[in-house]
Amino acid sequence: MNTRATAIFRIRIITAAIILIAGLLITRLYYVQVMQHDYYVERAERQYVHTVNDLYDRGSIYFTTKSGDLVSAATISSGFVLAVNPTQIIDAEAAHVALSSVYEINKESFIRTVTTPNRTYIEIDPRITIAQSRLIAEKKIPGLHLYSNQWRYYPGEALSARLVGFVGYSDNESEGLVGRYGLERYYDDILNRSDESTSVNFFAEIFTNMGQILFDATPKRTGDIVTTIEPTVARFLDTTLQKTQDTWDSRITGGIIMNPQNGEIYAMNVIPTFNSNARIGNTIEDFKNPLVEDVYEMGSIIKALTVAAGLDDGAITPQTTYYDSGQLQLSNFTIRNYDGRARGTVNMQEVLNQSLNTGVSFIVDTMGKDDFRSYFKRLRLGSETGIDLPNEAFGLIANLDSPRDVEYATASFGQGIALTPIATVRALAALGNGGRLVTPHVVREIVYQDGSVKENKFPDGEQIFSEETSLVISRMLTNVVDDALRNGEVKLENHSLAAKTGTAQIADQINGGYYEDRFLHSFFGYFPAYDPEYLVFLYTVEPKNIRFASETLTDPFMEITNFLINYYNIPPDR
Repeated sequence: MNTRATAIFRIRIITAAIILIAGLLITRLYYVQVMQHDYYVERAERQYVHTVNDLYDRGSIYFTTKSGDLVSAATISSGFVLAVNPTQIIDAEAAHVALSSVYEINKESFIRTVTTPNRTYIEIDPRITIAQSRLIAEKKIPGLHLYSNQWRYYPGEALSARLVGFVGYSDNESEGLVGRYGLERYYDDILNRSDESTSVNFFAEIFTNMGQILFDATPKRTGDIVTTIEPTVARFLDTTLQKTQDTWDSRITGGIIMNPQNGEIYAMNVIPTFNSNARIGNTIEDFKNPLVEDVYEMGSIIKALTVAAGLDDGAITPQTTYYDSGQLQLSNFTIRNYDGRARGTVNMQEVLNQSLNTGVSFIVDTMGKDDFRSYFKRLRLGSETGIDLPNEAFGLIANLDSPRDVEYATASFGQGIALTPIATVRALAALGNGGRLVTPHVVREIVYQDGSVKENKFPDGEQIFSEETSLVISRMLTNVVDDALRNGEVKLENHSLAAKTGTAQIADQINGGYYEDRFLHSFFGYFPAYDPEYLVFLYTVEPKNIRFASETLTDPFMEITNFLINYYNIPPDR
């Protein structure tokens, strides 16, 4: 056999050997991973040990009081894991009697757990408080063990719960505990310091650590977040929303309190809500934030934006008049006032005072569809605001691209276009702050673990209305409160308020058109009217046995306004 033939023969032998070995490995892997899967899972479980070195850790979330002090909204609580080694249990009945004398636990479940065969470690409760641990330790129950542990804790419980969110296990099991909703989710990359479980497989841990040798393990920058949420204001808002919800048996009731000058949010929440520390029984709908994630036809509060657009465009002045016949015919559609009643010749102030649909339709017709569309699109009603909360939705304003006059007429009084509450608030803020768009935000600064601080800063937004327009529309909305809202009964003698109510029919998604007996009520106002520091927005969906927002939301708005004036000691401006 020549040299070339010998080489080829050897190559074939080596190739055959490699194929044979690969086949054996594949067969063995199939046998281990598929045929004997359950057996090896059980063996792996029995190798689990508890480690105290890898306790759960996560950055904190803070509220900020009016004096600048930080109040914990989300932190780490320390305690113990109560675990059992079934192989060390001598008398299960006696162990239950001893434990139940200091710690409430179901007997049947306990007996079943502590008599599990071939197990050396089973957790009974991962969140034993320090006080409970002392009582349990004093019993000296054989087979029961306490291990140091830490977990996420929310001192405010339900306070601003939809905004704060919570920590839970990811849908991707490999990620462990992550922020699921609210700030916890949006800032998870900053807050999440460790995703390791407190119970780990000893052998898996060894091989996992090899990766730190082979790959770059440069730690990411983590820290705490400091919010603009004022806890006392937030609690007052939550209490007021709950009272409103209970009074009118609405589907949901929500609110936002924001600084219209810079977009800082002092409070926001939606009722019903949930306890962040005890979420059993809640649904996904309870955890979402409709203020950011849902869209609504807002109704007559949008009239304030239409009047401002008409003023800024030069199409109208407060003294401009038109003849109100109670209805307006547009092609095959009829636009009516809320009560169908005619007022005769009225000016633009009365359009706001009496919330006349025909009046804002007149403004759109006077200024033209193109100019009207331009203002509403520049207000970014269909766009994200950039708020630092997850899942922000886009507004639905496609009707503003329609050739039909009726779409513009209905949009002028807040029907036919659907907006998120937060986008609505941003647009309304421009009425009082000199005409600028601001960026609503919840986090003021990030404090990194290395001590450095990053402030959340936002560039000046687009100038939508002139400062003169802002002054005029604020004067008109102040007149609404002083003269029209409950006939002037809620006017404050020493403080100017600019406000407007809104009542919108709710669309019938199944049959088309609108329900005759289902409404969304909204209310917004800002003060002091000519240099506002606070904007309050409220809404309630499907209140029972009531038609108008002036009846449901005026009292809550005034309660919040009076509270803010007293709490922040706002000086009189008139």
